Amino acid sequence: MTKIIAGPEHEIDQRVQNHFKEKTWDETITKDSWMVFKVMAELVDGYEKLAKLGPCVSVFGSARMKEGDPYYEMAVEISEKITRLGFGIITGGGPGVMEAGNKGARNAGGKSIGLNIDLPFEQHFNPYIDKDYSIDFNYFFLRKVMFVKYSQGFIVMPGGFGTLDELSEALTLIQTAKIARFPIVLVGSEFWSGLLEWFENTLLKNGLISEEDLILYRVVDSADEAVAHIKAFYDKYSISVNF
Repeated sequence: MTKIIAGPEHEIDQRVQNHFKEKTWDETITKDSWMVFKVMAELVDGYEKLAKLGPCVSVFGSARMKEGDPYYEMAVEISEKITRLGFGIITGGGPGVMEAGNKGARNAGGKSIGLNIDLPFEQHFNPYIDKDYSIDFNYFFLRKVMFVKYSQGFIVMPGGFGTLDELSEALTLIQTAKIARFPIVLVGSEFWSGLLEWFENTLLKNGLISEEDLILYRVVDSADEAVAHIKAFYDKYSISVNF
């Protein structure tokens, strides 16, 4: 008899079936209603811990990048130099570029904030976060609220889907005037070139974005360029809390 070994497709199908198990209407309403309180609790905790922060810059990038990688080391350098300008550093609290950002803040003696997310893999608190500013989230959307509300700039290093999600969130909110404009710096022109060409050659050419949207971000290739853009922006504009 041939033994059938379940592959990844079977596992995915099973997860889908489990997700869509028949539930009563009352069970669905009750679960959704109680989730509101979990959301409120995370919002309140985030607001209370971060409300006393001064101006901060968020550093985003891959959790998979290791110490010694040029982008990891550049994230450390950028964070150190931004901290010396008087900003705190906010990251997603995990390894990789997030660790590098918090490490740079710690090296320069500044505030080092970590907004961690509960994930089945990859994510764990890095050791460079200030104890008073280490916050754990269950929901990505609440975590992004905190990033945007308490950041006065985004440094976006190379990363994957999560990094793109955070970048898109900021660009959308600024584009739609839901928040005031703040500097968004993409580090690594070689890494970002394909995406930015797609912005221009596909989105812009098809009228899906406008010419002005292409100036919502700046692309740089060095730590000094990244820091200079943040400094120049706030030499010209006042710093204020978003929303």
